[in-house]
Amino acid sequence: MAQPKADRPVKRHVAARHVTGIIAILVSAILFLVPFGFIVVQTFKTGPEAARLDFGLPTQFVFFDNVAKVFETRDFMLVTAFINSTILTVLSVSIMVVLSAMIGWVLARRPSRWNGLISFLILAGLIVPPAIVPTAWVMQRLGIFNTIGGLALVEVAYGMAFCILLFRAFVSTIPRELDEAATIDGAGPIRLFFRIGFPLLRGVIVTAIVVQSVAVFNDFANPLYFLPGERNATVQLTLYNFQSQFQTTWNLLFTNILLITIPPLLMYIFFNRQIVAGLTSGAVKG
Repeated sequence: MAQPKADRPVKRHVAARHVTGIIAILVSAILFLVPFGFIVVQTFKTGPEAARLDFGLPTQFVFFDNVAKVFETRDFMLVTAFINSTILTVLSVSIMVVLSAMIGWVLARRPSRWNGLISFLILAGLIVPPAIVPTAWVMQRLGIFNTIGGLALVEVAYGMAFCILLFRAFVSTIPRELDEAATIDGAGPIRLFFRIGFPLLRGVIVTAIVVQSVAVFNDFANPLYFLPGERNATVQLTLYNFQSQFQTTWNLLFTNILLITIPPLLMYIFFNRQIVAGLTSGAVKG
């Protein structure tokens, strides 16, 4: 039986979409796997071999020796940096998620004439670049410069705009009847949010936690400007241990890069579905 002519363009369009999707996946995989593979190969090499910066296989596999040297550098500075980065990430993301969820809830539940201005300021937080010198001056005046707590507040200020937009879009999908039922039962605004609203935001909370944790953990500029000193070093600043003006120890540098890349990479691998679900729920339903 001959195929109807009307169905042919539809099937061609579907086939073209599949081919385009496959090509996009392959290109994305190559763009990610090739640099990552290059880093992994260099971690198995000695210093002179890694200095060639090629994909050639190592003649001596010294991966564990490189890892030991990276950890021992500057009295185990990398261990201190992992502790500092963990404290900074947990503190800043906790504050960021709770405050952003509260602000997003209020903006979605209580529209007022100020919402337009607030939305403008939130978008400005995404667009306007940070001002380093004024921020450092304010932190010095407040006595929080060169402290992990002060840097955590900076990370909160820079990351809240994205989280607020995410939470506001998701809150708009929650039926208002739940609020009315809780209010009738005697729940106040604070109790309503933490007992009813916050648990319902579980999916987008996971998304915000993972995305912002990776961003804070991988942040290089803010710790460099606002948290100087070896005792306050974060993981990204340990890359300076193996490069100088005249010489770079490439095998140890790439080993350090691999070690500090593993935690955020594992977070994305294990929470990939939650991230996609949280982003798409807020975008499609909102």
